[in-house]
Amino acid sequence: PFTCETLTFLHFIADFFVYETAKSVVVKSWSVGIINRVVQLLIILYFIGWVFMHEKGHQLRDTGIESAVMTKVKGLGKFNNHVMDVADYVVPSQGGSSFAVITSMVITANQTQGRCPETEDKFKCTTDDNCMAKLGSNLGNGIITGTCLNTTNGTTGWCEIEGWCPAEDDNVSEKPMKEVENFTIFIKNSIRFPIGNFPSSLNQSYIQSCHYDPVDHPFCPVFKVGDILRHINQSLDSITDKGGEIGININWKCNLDYNVMYCNPIYFFTRLDAAFENSVASKGYNFRFAKYHQSEDGTERRMLHKAKAIRFEIIVSGNAGKFSTVPFLINLVAALTSVGLATVFCDIILLNFHKGADEYKAKKFEEVPELILVV
Repeated sequence: PFTCETLTFLHFIADFFVYETAKSVVVKSWSVGIINRVVQLLIILYFIGWVFMHEKGHQLRDTGIESAVMTKVKGLGKFNNHVMDVADYVVPSQGGSSFAVITSMVITANQTQGRCPETEDKFKCTTDDNCMAKLGSNLGNGIITGTCLNTTNGTTGWCEIEGWCPAEDDNVSEKPMKEVENFTIFIKNSIRFPIGNFPSSLNQSYIQSCHYDPVDHPFCPVFKVGDILRHINQSLDSITDKGGEIGININWKCNLDYNVMYCNPIYFFTRLDAAFENSVASKGYNFRFAKYHQSEDGTERRMLHKAKAIRFEIIVSGNAGKFSTVPFLINLVAALTSVGLATVFCDIILLNFHKGADEYKAKKFEEVPELILVV
């Protein structure tokens, strides 16, 4: 006699070494038939509409865009009773993908090396001890010497610094250059995809007469600064007073199965420093630069400029697609296989929810004993 464990093992072996084959059962049911065809139709439409037409499943995609950007700014403005042209307000002047348009400046003229009082309120003092406590500070305009200047009978003075004097006083307010609103930026963007090299250019006469508009001129690479600010809901006054950073995003989505003339960019704009817009420590965008000269007596002098500006970053992205046999066959096989899901769905309905479920089970599943096969 066999033990219970042995019988269980033999039963497992007998069930394991069996062969199952599909059996075709035709169910004469309008409701199930309609469900079957509707599910098949939905699967086919999904693959045609989404996989092949929208996602371009028949193409080889290339996201390794190679890009070169050249920019030109044009416009005239007036700041501090001086007419400003491109050479005065565009930094750097080479016309790259990152540049700044200066809107206002604080100028400290005729600085020389020496000792003088600080101008920042944080360096006010009444005694030398107040300044000794600030030795080593890197927040001022020079090296703190530890001496308190301009004090008489205990009145408030300022700590002495060693460096470029007189010290900069950036609390001076100058009226910003409002003409920046009408300045234009021309962006020349040349691109290449490894799977297909092609030129991308617009008619020169069109470029000379157009300005970007998302409806009328969506492909024009000439932008007015005022229009860019309106697209990102920024006021001219706020960004010219404190400065800011703006991203000009150029996105290329090219179908290389068609003529390259249909490969056009999509432009959109973002305020890159929006996260710091309400920050007290770092608001807006500014930088300093100096112009050096030598006086007749041989003393080195400089003119320090603290510039507030709108910085523009040109950000290029994109992808291209071209027909390829391998992804096409992979998605085609996936589509044909997925149509069979309709049969699975209908089987679930017939086996569990249809009124003739028991009869369908008897027709669909039939066990053939080994004895019959031997005979």
